[in-house]
Amino acid sequence: QLQLVESGGGLVQPGGSLRLSCVTSGFNLDHYAVGWFRQAPGKAREEVAAIDNNDGKLYYNPAVTIRFTISRDNAENTVWLQMNDLKPEDTGVYFCAADPKVSTWFWGGMKSWGKGTQVTVSS
Repeated sequence: QLQLVESGGGLVQPGGSLRLSCVTSGFNLDHYAVGWFRQAPGKAREEVAAIDNNDGKLYYNPAVTIRFTISRDNAENTVWLQMNDLKPEDTGVYFCAADPKVSTWFWGGMKSWGKGTQVTVSS
């Protein structure tokens, strides 16, 4: 059974940093792309970042480029999202998801999802 568990969320002041973790189990991460998504209150879910399993290529929402970095360690079955210079508009529930095809990240159609971790950016 594929499982993804996010952690690392919390309350942070504007300009601060957080590192989210997505620990996976029940499948070989080598064969899956992993993406991060977020959903703010009253808003639609949006793509944040993704990392391909084939060539390691990275994809970012333009709103987070430069500030956020996605990385993975297949041996540790973990994907991270390093978030720097956080802004109030980054507030939301952050989800990680996995799919054999990274193309599914672009429309939020990844196959397996975690339950999310709350990120709140506020002074």
